[in-house]
Amino acid sequence: MQHPPPDLAAWRAAMTKPAGPLGGLARKAQVKINQIIPEKVHAAITTAMEGLTRGILTGADFATGSPQHGLTLDEKRAKAAAAIDGWKKTASVEGGITGAGGFLAAAADFPLLMSFKIKLLFEIAAIFGHDGTDLDERLYILHIFELAFSDATHRARVLAAMDDWDARRAERPDTLEAFDWRAFQQQYRDHIDLAKMAQLLPVVGAPVGAIVNWRLVESLGRTAVMAYRMREEGAGVSLPTPLAPS
Repeated sequence: MQHPPPDLAAWRAAMTKPAGPLGGLARKAQVKINQIIPEKVHAAITTAMEGLTRGILTGADFATGSPQHGLTLDEKRAKAAAAIDGWKKTASVEGGITGAGGFLAAAADFPLLMSFKIKLLFEIAAIFGHDGTDLDERLYILHIFELAFSDATHRARVLAAMDDWDARRAERPDTLEAFDWRAFQQQYRDHIDLAKMAQLLPVVGAPVGAIVNWRLVESLGRTAVMAYRMREEGAGVSLPTPLAPS
């Protein structure tokens, strides 16, 4: 077992840092709202998001990048930075256009932005030498997505599942059906709700959509790079991941 590099150790600590007072209040409010929403609505949202994500995740065009081998860490970082920059710009333009188009256009932003994010994750996976056509790799991609768009408590659980990933392959299911789609959609929705709601407002919708999409893609890309470095360097295997309080 090896100790993680300082930047990875700091990243893991930041990923599981408990929310501050304002974040805690916001999370409690979201939990209350989720409790009020009828179960059939939760089920419908989960089914819709699972269908959307699975459709994007298993689309042939998302797994066309061949794994890249023999790259140095600096080369991987540079290629990943270029991919992140490209998708940030695309998502920002798309968010600005849909934000200026009213409620119907803003509604179209969700599947488009999701497709950009998943495509970025496939690109970064290939840069770090992993095959996106492999089911186990797609599960790892889903976990990266959760790390970027979940609360600290859920992120801690996800990080624990990702530690020593390749050595624990036999522990994981061989289908996507066993994945916790309910937690996936609820964490994602709660994470982006407040930011994306302003995109529906007249006048400010366009700039808000552009800025929010830029930041969401940037956060996801940064999380992906660190997650693949963690996997590659074995970081975290000897570093307990603290569980944030509920």
